[in-house]
Amino acid sequence: MLFSLLTWSVPGNADEPPAADALTQTDLFISGEQGYKTYRIPSIAATNSGTLLAICEGRRAGIGDAGDIDLLVRRSTDGGRTWLPIQTIWDDGANTCGNPCVVVDDETGKIWLLATWNLGSDHEGQIIAQKSKDTRRVFVLSSDDDGVTWSKPREITETTKKQDWTWYATGPGAAIQLKQGPHKGRLVVPCDHIEAGTKGYYSHVIYSDDHGQTWQLGGRTPQPQVNECEAVELTGGRLMLCMRNYDRSLKARQVAFSDDGGATWSDQQIDEKLVEPRCQAAIHRLQWPSGDQPGVILFLNPAHPDKRQAMTLRASEDDGKTWPYARLLEPGSAAYSSLCVFQDRSGKQKIGCFYERDNYRRITFAPVDLDWVKGTDAK
Repeated sequence: MLFSLLTWSVPGNADEPPAADALTQTDLFISGEQGYKTYRIPSIAATNSGTLLAICEGRRAGIGDAGDIDLLVRRSTDGGRTWLPIQTIWDDGANTCGNPCVVVDDETGKIWLLATWNLGSDHEGQIIAQKSKDTRRVFVLSSDDDGVTWSKPREITETTKKQDWTWYATGPGAAIQLKQGPHKGRLVVPCDHIEAGTKGYYSHVIYSDDHGQTWQLGGRTPQPQVNECEAVELTGGRLMLCMRNYDRSLKARQVAFSDDGGATWSDQQIDEKLVEPRCQAAIHRLQWPSGDQPGVILFLNPAHPDKRQAMTLRASEDDGKTWPYARLLEPGSAAYSSLCVFQDRSGKQKIGCFYERDNYRRITFAPVDLDWVKGTDAK
């Protein structure tokens, strides 16, 4: 059944859609280049002026999550046709600056980048066991000029992390700004943490109601065994949190819902339709319902129950209740990803897919459109 979903855009359709290698794929970060052994953890956004910001971690020494890790960006001002050279957003010497989670405030045009920091000599296991020299800290950076320059990192740990939390991660991937309801304009950032006493893994959010000037802690999931996550706004203002699942009784994503802008979460459950091998994933709204046109939510992940492979882009027209459309981007090794929506130079709406592939050797950008996802481009 999984194979049929990945091979055919609509179950039962007799016309096979174009193969993944028909895509335009641009490798933006390649291991071993520019002094970095590995690039990981993609995060992408389109600014109000249409500039694409492709952000990731640059890992100096290797593929591991600890050590000398910097935050980097490449920019495109022509809809992803060409990309400017790599520039550094945050480099703190031998320490770890990572877990990028980007969001554009559509009301002000300001770009916010949430991230975490720890000493490069402190490893995840030491931090969880509370045997590290320091701990994970939460920071925010911003740009007022489409990512050309960035502010100095500003620490917000005090208002966004509880004292009995050890490990902590922002995103990674992308945050959102709410478009509807009483919390319209709120910036909502997906995060996760581990409790010191129980060692439980939980997802949570942090948010800002003053355009990024101050940040506060939102709600955490009712149940553990989840961590890396992204949020999407549903029709009517309800939020859905889509989470990496550590409960392997069902090898699929967990989701939870909020009716108060992320202050609390409930109705946590496994979504059997979103198969995963225990990996980060991206979820993003493409469009809102308008007239006869349905709303569309996109989901991108390695759609395999056990292995990080088969990077697949799905589309839902009913707020994630069903996912009738699925197209394969990368049949081989693939892992973390991020999504954005932008307009190309002709003004056509495009979906920006930014994902790891080739056993973490490359982070690749692939632009597609909704017709491609639905398979109607081949008809």
